[in-house]
Amino acid sequence: MRILGVDPGTIVLGYGVIEDTQDEMTLVDFGSIKCDARSDMSERLLFLHTNFSSVIHKFVPDVMAVETPFFGENAKSALAIGKAQAIVLLTAAQNNIPIYEYAPRQIKQHVADYGASSKEQIQEMVKMLFELDEVPQPSDAADALAVAICHLRESCLRNLMQDSR
Repeated sequence: MRILGVDPGTIVLGYGVIEDTQDEMTLVDFGSIKCDARSDMSERLLFLHTNFSSVIHKFVPDVMAVETPFFGENAKSALAIGKAQAIVLLTAAQNNIPIYEYAPRQIKQHVADYGASSKEQIQEMVKMLFELDEVPQPSDAADALAVAICHLRESCLRNLMQDSR
């Protein structure tokens, strides 16, 4: 199963692609789509859609896992992230890719076994899990890989529960 993890953003959208073959998780690729912060929102969203479509066509994922926005104190930021998330969901739907959404706490729990882990702890775990020399950059890509890992572990857990019935 090839999983495309996504950390949505309207200035930087991180993506990470992993594959699960014979119960072994392997890193395929990671990166980001960077928009010009001075561009109008509509231009950024179009840029994201075009470039994210290219990512999908390049890696041909079986499923997509997306981090849901955290609604903290900054409503404007959460709204912008929601717009980027909508572009990601639309692009996945256009390509008939099943979509799974995960909350930040859920991702932290699956990657570091602690739902209140710091962003840095999660990024270090991603580095360790893939035996990398350094944390994937930009940090949005490392976060996207964490989302993909979360989905893999969540789907393994779901399969175990179904098999036990």
